[in-house]
Amino acid sequence: MSFDVVLIGTSTGGLKALQNVLCSLPPDFPLPVVIVQHRGKAADNGLCEYLAEFCNLPISEPEDKEPLLPARIYLAPRDYHLLIESGSFALSTDAPEAFARPSIDALFESAADEFHQRAIAVILTGANRDGARGLSTIKNRGGLAIVEDPASAACGELPAAAIERTNPDWIVPLHGIAPLLLKLIAVHNTGAQSARSARENAAQYGS
Repeated sequence: MSFDVVLIGTSTGGLKALQNVLCSLPPDFPLPVVIVQHRGKAADNGLCEYLAEFCNLPISEPEDKEPLLPARIYLAPRDYHLLIESGSFALSTDAPEAFARPSIDALFESAADEFHQRAIAVILTGANRDGARGLSTIKNRGGLAIVEDPASAACGELPAAAIERTNPDWIVPLHGIAPLLLKLIAVHNTGAQSARSARENAAQYGS
């Protein structure tokens, strides 16, 4: 079984954390990367364009019913939940979850339903608990769970909540997350191995 998607959730301090991770993903990174970064209704619309300066992959805010494609980065639009259903994106104006829309939990739980053990989910810095429940769902469905070490996070509340609720496969400092993703994808590309095999092959990575 191979991996089909990388999911990233972040809140307070996420802009710099995303820069760090995204700039380290090469142009031939094969999987789609889907991101929820908390931002308010009145937030600047230029976040996607700003992050594009640090990306080697194309980045965009997906539209409703847009298909999920490989080797692209997708950023949840402000004031919409971003879900994945039947290989495409769905935008929702349902009530905020954990005071957030877009919600990390909403994205992760929809992806858990869609991809099961073929998902890799990452929690970065944040000041609330949105994402902890979703990461647990990913892990319970057989996917991989990665959490930024709270000690390296600009705000450690979200990573700490994710660690408390889920037994992550890896807890790594921010600078180790992109290399870990590359290691996991290399295992996936060469061996098409299961999530369990990927855990075993990278068990000591980032420790």
